[in-house]
Amino acid sequence: MSDFQNWLVKMTGEDFVWVAQLFIIVLVALMLGHLLHKIIDRLESRTAKTKTVWDDAFVEACRRPAVWLVWIVGINFATGVAASKMNSPVLALIEPANRLAVIFLGALFLNNFIKRAENNLINPAFISDPVDPTTVRAVAKLLRASVLITAILISMQLFGYSISGLLAFGGIGGIAVGFAAKDLLANFFGGLMIYLDRPFSVGDWVRSPDKEIEGTVEDVGWRLTRIRTFDKRPLYIPNAVFANISVENPSRMTNRRIYETVGIRYADIATMESIISEVTQMLIQHEEIDSEQTMIVNFNRFSASSLDFFIYTFTKTTDWVKYHTIKQDVLLKVAQVIDTNGAEIAFKTSTLHIEKKPEAPLIKE
Repeated sequence: MSDFQNWLVKMTGEDFVWVAQLFIIVLVALMLGHLLHKIIDRLESRTAKTKTVWDDAFVEACRRPAVWLVWIVGINFATGVAASKMNSPVLALIEPANRLAVIFLGALFLNNFIKRAENNLINPAFISDPVDPTTVRAVAKLLRASVLITAILISMQLFGYSISGLLAFGGIGGIAVGFAAKDLLANFFGGLMIYLDRPFSVGDWVRSPDKEIEGTVEDVGWRLTRIRTFDKRPLYIPNAVFANISVENPSRMTNRRIYETVGIRYADIATMESIISEVTQMLIQHEEIDSEQTMIVNFNRFSASSLDFFIYTFTKTTDWVKYHTIKQDVLLKVAQVIDTNGAEIAFKTSTLHIEKKPEAPLIKE
């Protein structure tokens, strides 16, 4: 307690000047941080008017690291002044602390820049032709992991830990980990193949004829892919599964197909040719039917109780709800064509033929 009193007396006496210096240093650091914050606000308003996405990401990523760097340097400088006056052992820690702060803030800047660039590249508000979200997220995850690992290794080297031994141990330990976690690695590389091959992306409707998998892709992680089924249940699938099954992606279809068979009565066979011609013309003139795709309307077969013709055509839309509205309209118009030609749609019927027995001959007495 006496040492602290002596230091307080000394501080308020002849060494009052360096106390004022500490106050000025801290005040200037805070003011510079605030000024830098205002400058970044101005730069953000400027970059928001440009077409490129990278300047927005760069300026926003600079905000916290730049302001914190000014504050940390100012506080450390003030701490150095105080430590030198008091002959404190803390003075030896200031330089390593500054280096560690620079490493941390550099990693923070890169992480912020990657995160903002990731959001900008998939946001239509920033780019007219957004990049595939699955690919962008995969690359961003790899870059962020690389930044984190590099920052940790540099920090260890800064404090005197040899990273060469760690890297050598990592090579040997990687083999053991590979055998122990082969399923985990299989899922990791399965996820990597999804990112590279892109059989589906987040938001796509997928299904597999090999497994009971059908729904909308919500997330593609490094180990699992989350699919939301149509009854709103989450389905978690290990990525390695996709290497061994077939996957359909209906979201990438160019058209939807209408393939229906319609039957008329046998008594209306004389109207078949006219019905087929009018149905074909109706499909050609229909604004929602893609006439550039395959279109077939043909008499198909003699069924048990009907004369069947089939309709094979494609809609312009791939939207599931709109497709059914168009299909309904087409079928109603087909029924109208049949009715206009004086025919009827057949339904399953049976005709019973009763053979008459020959009359018994009259017996004359």
